[in-house]
Amino acid sequence: MMGRFLAGVGSALLLVLAGFFIWKSRAESEDPIPPAPAARQAGVSPLLQQVPEPPAASEKTKEEKRFARADKDDDGRITRAELLQPRQKPFAKLDKNGNGSLSFEEWAATTVEKFDGADKDRSGWLSPREYETTKPKPPKRKKCAC
Repeated sequence: MMGRFLAGVGSALLLVLAGFFIWKSRAESEDPIPPAPAARQAGVSPLLQQVPEPPAASEKTKEEKRFARADKDDDGRITRAELLQPRQKPFAKLDKNGNGSLSFEEWAATTVEKFDGADKDRSGWLSPREYETTKPKPPKRKKCAC
């Protein structure tokens, strides 16, 4: 009884494998992209025939672009001041007493204010609807000056 079952499973696997190999051999022999039609020279404008190729732009790597954004004065070096400059305004907003350092209370003040503003019913906890009001605002998109 077990021999018949194993023979059936084996033959089913062989049929599936045979079908896969047949399908794969047909896929490799067919050209999936047909050749482009030949351009008709008689119907093409002389202006279009004389258009030069555009110059190739140099491809900057992701790291080169990131470096260029951090190098504010474009001198090929990133100073500590250049790296910290984008963080100065957000830090100054949190530093309520202006002493140049953040206490835990100063750091948590924004979160507490956000919680108090969202807790409309003053229950001490946020409902799903109240919590939804705390999500960050989407970034402003610049309008196209086309």
